[in-house]
Amino acid sequence: MADSPTLLDNGFDAVVDEVVRPMADGVDRDGRFPREGVRALGEVGLLGLLSSAEVGGAGAGLREAAQVIERLAGTCGSTAMVLLMHYSAVTVLDRHASDDVRREIAAGHHLSTLAFSERGSRSHFWAPVGTARPGGADGVLLDAQKSWVTSAGEADSYVWSSKPLAADGPMSLWLVPGGSTGLEVRGAYDGFGLRGNASSPMSAQGVEISADALLGADGQGLATALEIVLPCFLVLSGAFSLGVTEALLDRAATHLRETRLEHLDQTLAQQPLARNQFAALRLRADALRATLEATFAAMESGRPEATLRVLQIKALAAETAAEVADGVMRLCGGAAFRRETGVERRFRDALAARVMAPTTEALHDFCGRAQLGLPLFEEA
Repeated sequence: MADSPTLLDNGFDAVVDEVVRPMADGVDRDGRFPREGVRALGEVGLLGLLSSAEVGGAGAGLREAAQVIERLAGTCGSTAMVLLMHYSAVTVLDRHASDDVRREIAAGHHLSTLAFSERGSRSHFWAPVGTARPGGADGVLLDAQKSWVTSAGEADSYVWSSKPLAADGPMSLWLVPGGSTGLEVRGAYDGFGLRGNASSPMSAQGVEISADALLGADGQGLATALEIVLPCFLVLSGAFSLGVTEALLDRAATHLRETRLEHLDQTLAQQPLARNQFAALRLRADALRATLEATFAAMESGRPEATLRVLQIKALAAETAAEVADGVMRLCGGAAFRRETGVERRFRDALAARVMAPTTEALHDFCGRAQLGLPLFEEA
């Protein structure tokens, strides 16, 4: 995916090279939230990339956001995932939040994220068990045990799901300010990959918010999630996995070109088996890029297959990234186990998309349902 000249002109390239890249290994090693990188991205307008121009945002679309996520993912997966979840939240906030919040996001001063997955329903984000109930003075009280929240304890706000307050329907969405009384991060995140993205459990115990914190209509949160949030999340997840895949292949190519078999006076790149293995991995990445482009084309033209393509892209991307990561690890051999090659960190980051909701298995089921004319969800 070609870089956007506008983004480069606004300093994105410099932020990646001068702030994100030098910190990436430390963010991973120490499990440290990439505050400096997020702040720098905000300063050059990237937090407001999807915000409407009317509130000072860039008014960009998913193509531009995908360029940003792909580039960041190959450099620092944790920073990329923080921004990916922020963009997914902004799709709701720019439509339903107050103008003050929207302007703060557009100005790069407000980081948001999604708080959907729950302990009681796991990766079935479409079935929250957390509740919303009336509070004092026209307020609302939220109670929930969220299982995975990216930027937990770091975000300025959370797009929070619950059962409806009073209406029918499976879900309502709320804007919950960070630091709200009763909102708690339940332990530090010590993950296998994406180690700096602060994906910790969170709990809400009688968290009081105002009734106007409702994002959209009561009971209509699932429709909002499926129509607005999920397409953004799935497509940007595809771009994330593509970015990690490309970074892995870049490192494999460098290893093959620079590593020599002295007794043969040849590089590994001159070995037919190594070339064959690399070509097969390259083919997987190119097929993923072509599918991502086809997804954008279907969405932008409103073609009937757009929904299916959106459901397919994260599943394909997640499996491609994981399989290419495994292939690069084998191709580079023992050298890939050393941190300095950059393969090991990206190998771990590549596996995250497989198990991130909706999981590959759930998406396969959704795709099958879509192709066979069945509803995505069974009626309760």
